[in-house]
Amino acid sequence: MCSLLPFQWINSRTAVLLDSVEKLHVIDRQTQEELETIEIPEVQLVYNSSHFKSLATGGNVSEALALVGEKACYQSISSCGGQIFYLGTKSVHVMTLRSWRERVDHLLKQERLTDALALAWSFYEGKAKAVVGLSGDTSKRKAVIADRMVEILLHYADRTLKKCPDQGKIQVMEQHFQDVVPVIVDYCLLLQRTDLLFNQIYDKMSENSVAKGIFLECLEPYILSDKLMGITAQVMKDLLLHFQDKNRLENMEACIVHMDITSLDIQQVVLLCWENHLYDAMIYVYNSGMNDFISPMEKLFKVIAPPLNAGKSLTGTELLPFISVYCCLAGRAYPLGDIPEDLVPLVKNQVFEFLIRLHSAEGSVDEEVYPHVRTLLHFDTREFLNVLALTFEDFKNDKQAVEYQQRIVDILLKVMVENSDFTPSQVGCLFTFLARQLAKPNNTLFVNRTLFDQVLEFLCSPDDDSRHSERQQVLLELLQAGGIVQFEESRLIQMAEKAEFYQICEFMYERELRYDKIIGCYLRDPVRKEEVFNYIHNILSMPGYSTEEKQSVWDKALEHIKELLLLSPCKAADLVAIHFSEQIESIITNLQDQFLLFQFLRSLLDPREGINQDLIHLPPCITEQFIELLCQYSPDDVLETLKVLEYCRLEETIQITQKHQLHEASSYLLEKKGDIHGAFLVMLERLQSSEQLPLLENIEDTLMKTIALCQRNSHNLNQQQQEALWFPLLEAMMSPQKLSALKSLTMQVLNNMAAFIALPSILQRILQDPVYGKGKLGEIQGLVLGMLDTFNYEQTLLETTTNLLNHDLHWSLCNLRASVTRGLTPKQDYCCICLQQYKRRQETADEIIVFSCGHLYHSLCLLSKECGVVTKGLMRWMCYKCNSSNKGGGKLSENFSELKKGSATSLTQAGSESVLDPQQIQAFDQLCRLNRGTSRVRTTRFPFHSQLVRGIFKTLKPALELGAEESEPKLPRSA
Repeated sequence: MCSLLPFQWINSRTAVLLDSVEKLHVIDRQTQEELETIEIPEVQLVYNSSHFKSLATGGNVSEALALVGEKACYQSISSCGGQIFYLGTKSVHVMTLRSWRERVDHLLKQERLTDALALAWSFYEGKAKAVVGLSGDTSKRKAVIADRMVEILLHYADRTLKKCPDQGKIQVMEQHFQDVVPVIVDYCLLLQRTDLLFNQIYDKMSENSVAKGIFLECLEPYILSDKLMGITAQVMKDLLLHFQDKNRLENMEACIVHMDITSLDIQQVVLLCWENHLYDAMIYVYNSGMNDFISPMEKLFKVIAPPLNAGKSLTGTELLPFISVYCCLAGRAYPLGDIPEDLVPLVKNQVFEFLIRLHSAEGSVDEEVYPHVRTLLHFDTREFLNVLALTFEDFKNDKQAVEYQQRIVDILLKVMVENSDFTPSQVGCLFTFLARQLAKPNNTLFVNRTLFDQVLEFLCSPDDDSRHSERQQVLLELLQAGGIVQFEESRLIQMAEKAEFYQICEFMYERELRYDKIIGCYLRDPVRKEEVFNYIHNILSMPGYSTEEKQSVWDKALEHIKELLLLSPCKAADLVAIHFSEQIESIITNLQDQFLLFQFLRSLLDPREGINQDLIHLPPCITEQFIELLCQYSPDDVLETLKVLEYCRLEETIQITQKHQLHEASSYLLEKKGDIHGAFLVMLERLQSSEQLPLLENIEDTLMKTIALCQRNSHNLNQQQQEALWFPLLEAMMSPQKLSALKSLTMQVLNNMAAFIALPSILQRILQDPVYGKGKLGEIQGLVLGMLDTFNYEQTLLETTTNLLNHDLHWSLCNLRASVTRGLTPKQDYCCICLQQYKRRQETADEIIVFSCGHLYHSLCLLSKECGVVTKGLMRWMCYKCNSSNKGGGKLSENFSELKKGSATSLTQAGSESVLDPQQIQAFDQLCRLNRGTSRVRTTRFPFHSQLVRGIFKTLKPALELGAEESEPKLPRSA
């Protein structure tokens, strides 16, 4: 950071600043941009003056004035006439702005030609700053600058050729010219001096073959972006030959189609294009140069027609004839631009004449008639017909246009209907096109109706199973396009049903409002079977259909309900729940297939299937019938289903599960019924039966579920009922022959039952067992030792917890006692109410009250704020500021009046137990906030029982009341 000293204007647009380290900063006024920085220490600028030396007073200068004078140079710098004069210790220096020409020449002397051109161009555009030496209007200034730039460009070209590396690889020379030549081309085009570029500069560059090639390649991006439309014939010829030598034919073609046709040697370009198969460029030259749109088509069709008619697919340049035809029919030039408006009708007529030729110009003897139309139809039938449809719309409704339309339609029919080498899809596209044309209100075309009948026979042929979906789709498009008027509807439906065209049948039935018949179409259609459910639901629920139509669909759906169930039981159940809820019982009665019935009921009744149960209300017998089927076909899902299933009777359901020996489900229902002991016996029976199996996982799973059953219900049972559950389970696990294998499981039973059964009772029951009462205690030694280990662990855990609580209690009491017995230090030496120092008050009856929070008051001031209340003959105080901040200043008197009312009650209870007064409660809260420790026991107001709190404060209460009889000044302690 440097400080600025003097400020001088060198002209109206430019200022010069000098800083404290002797750097000049040239600033543009309008943009406030720093244009240049110059260091001038060699000037040895003169500082200070007679004013700062105070010569009139004998040189008596203050330190401040002397300091300012060290950098004072007001009389050492002066500006005049666009110059700034600087007074140095040995000489005078003059600073001035260079003219624009001098600035450019300065860069040229430094061999910075690119920078010189950039600076000159900024002068040309008027974007340069601090410009000196340019006058006159804009056009004159630009002309002067342009002349200077031309000189620089010619000098640049000469210097580029002279400085070219003579030795090294060819890549070094190419890189040299690639760095320089684009700059020259850029500025020539910016100055719009193509004459300079393609004459003097091109002649210079042609002296070096490498420079010439780089120059020609630099023209390509300008040509492709249409910034360079005209080139001299010689340069264009050299450009094409260069691309041809480099085998860059695609670049050459791209340049040709962007060039002005007058700059091309048409004969040379045409020969070049044919030799190298540059069809884009060839078409462009014929169309733009000679207004000939037919000759290139003839040549190209001759090339691509044989492979296409032989069934080969075309790609790349072979597609160009078709694109050219489409563009001409649409009034667009190929490959770029538009055909002149005055030529559009003529071009369209020429193209149509070309298309409808009976034979090609050089066709063979066995050539089929109308080869051009045939070739286009084979290439892309749909796209060609779409182009024809657009062309028909653009044609003016004159006699010649009508003749062309009818003629092309007749040719299309002759080519496609009389030949068998077109697919049904292609034939269908033709008749769809014809149907759309015939459906127009201003239609003038005539098509024999028998042709439509032939097409219908062709598409609906039952002997040909190939392309079935394609034939149906083609016919459907034909009907939707308006071709329905060309057919007899009854015959059409008959043939569609025979050909199994169910979408066609649906289309016709919908026209006749026979919606019930459409259900059969969906059910017989293997592709769209699943859609029948949505169709039925939409008809029955959506508006727009009459009552009779809905009723017919409802009857037909009920008639086919079994087929719907076979198709999708879940979707059928959803449909039944919404629209056929009153017929469910009859549907169930008529279903003979038990497994199908099971699937239907499962989808209907299981809430997990997603059906809204509020839509159906079934008698319990149907639910029980579903459970019966569920036990047969999916017994593993019975328990989970019972947990979410509603509307079933417990007794009947229990009988069903017991019948199929589903113990867990029976136990769940018995527990739900309230028969805990019965549920336990069922699980115990399953456990004992599982013990016969070799898999330990089965025993463990059953045991865990049995233990969970006992735990859930033990809280609601008496001691005798608890023992009736746990001891049989323990005995079942302690059989001597199974003890070694099930030792860990037996310990789990003991650990869980210990929470409900006393340990002596468990040991007594074990010892009273006749098996272990005959000197065989060694067999259960492991169980007993495990129980003792558990007891020791729990005892250690209890002792540790007690020690932690005692430690917390001791810590809290120590901190509480230390806080109570510690002296109180006021935060200030004045009363917090009257704001006077307590020593200056002279009232003898006035006392000084200080609280543990540090606030100090006069007693009379507290009384004036109603912060004192008499209890047991003693005055109790409350801190005014703390009470106001905690409860709101407006409510202080209210709260204190409530304390006064409650004091009588407190006094009546004093005989039985020690009650904390408001002063002590406030102090207690303050102490708890100040002495929060690291206790691991979560506390609220105090970490002990209320009885313990009362005992502590009964012991510490005298300490809370100390100081009442102290001499002046009195400082009563408050909690």
